Amino acid sequence: MKELQRQPLLNTTEVPAIPPIELDTTGHLRIALLVYRGNPLCGGQGVYIRHLSRELVNLGHSVEVFSGQPWPVLDDGVGFTPVPSLDLYREPDPFRTPHPSEIKSYPDLLEVLTMWTAGFPEPRTFTLRARKILRKRIGMYDVVHDNQSLGSGLLGIVNDGWPLLTTFHHPITVDRDLAISHAESRWQKISTRRWYGFLQMQARVARRLPRIITVSESSKRDIAVQMGVPAEKMRVVPVGVDDEVFHPIPNVRRAPGRIMATSSSDVPMKGIVPLLEAVAKILTERDVELVLVGKPKEGGRVAKTIERLNLGSVVRCVSGISDQELAKLYSEATVGVVPSLYEGFSLPAIEAMACGVPLVATTGGAIPEVVGRDGETGLLVRPGSPDELASAINKIFDNQELATRLGDAGRKRVLSRFTWQKTAQLTSEQYYELIEEKKRTGKGRTGYLANR
Repeated sequence: MKELQRQPLLNTTEVPAIPPIELDTTGHLRIALLVYRGNPLCGGQGVYIRHLSRELVNLGHSVEVFSGQPWPVLDDGVGFTPVPSLDLYREPDPFRTPHPSEIKSYPDLLEVLTMWTAGFPEPRTFTLRARKILRKRIGMYDVVHDNQSLGSGLLGIVNDGWPLLTTFHHPITVDRDLAISHAESRWQKISTRRWYGFLQMQARVARRLPRIITVSESSKRDIAVQMGVPAEKMRVVPVGVDDEVFHPIPNVRRAPGRIMATSSSDVPMKGIVPLLEAVAKILTERDVELVLVGKPKEGGRVAKTIERLNLGSVVRCVSGISDQELAKLYSEATVGVVPSLYEGFSLPAIEAMACGVPLVATTGGAIPEVVGRDGETGLLVRPGSPDELASAINKIFDNQELATRLGDAGRKRVLSRFTWQKTAQLTSEQYYELIEEKKRTGKGRTGYLANR
């Protein structure tokens, strides 16, 4: 893993014409990969960027990652250009008010004003800043790939002539609706709606982009229905797992009664509260331990539930760990659980399955598409049901033959379908198709958007 080198930001000047792209499907591409928050410890987007960029380089492509804070973790051979924001949500002072001297541009001012009015500005302001940098690098890249920022600056990038596609993991409308349904007061509902105000922009931008990659058929259907994106613009490219890291570790014994779950954020959609309630039920019958990878928000819903159910002695929260440490924790677990109410894919599911851990998961969103048939490669239960979670977990605890069979079958499924090498190969095909489409239509800075 390399130490990131920050390149200087560049000023906007007159945009020269983009030279013709002459490539065939054996050619190596120069790829600009955009992510507004790049750190893999902050969620799935950072994981996606790290592993996809590495495997694209392994295919022979040149990749430059453009990222805002928190900075990404990238592997050797991947380039990096910082796109600094004001970093208004950084620890230990989230929602900070910046010094007036920090506000030097329109995106800076927009970022502050949106935060002050309880909105979330980063998808929009990141793409405005990224466009400014890309306008000084005309001809340096063959394709621009956005990772679900879906900010309005992307329309400008397309109008500047770049072949651009975006990865749309799942419609954030699901996150918003679940958060509102779990709000505990009228004011919390109002503030939640305001926070998710960027969704109107994302839907508008997504409908006007030339091509979208999404990670599952379930997400494709939901994006079409909830965001109004034409299905013919979308292609499904599943994400993957690093099978050199996530695998059964020899000589590591499974701890009896240990449950493992991963949640990158303390939000209702991740289903941690129903899982905690299931653990409380199991605890009345047997000794059990829950290892929760993630950092519950202090005073948040998860922390309050642990206290309410008196689970402090059986729940161990772990955060800031490496992939290798995560794989070891999976190898020590008796059962892995994905309790989410909805997922557009599920990285935790395929990571657990790759480690040979028998998996209990819900039927929320694309999870069945990832996990496979109930009883063959995992046990599937209804989202939000502590009783069904507890019953399925106990079934694995009580049946070693079932546990072994599910673990072995789950790993085989992942290795045959969900690796980062496959993701990179399929993504490369989308780049070539997009470039050829642009050559055929001639759409670019001469009027792609004008024709929409």
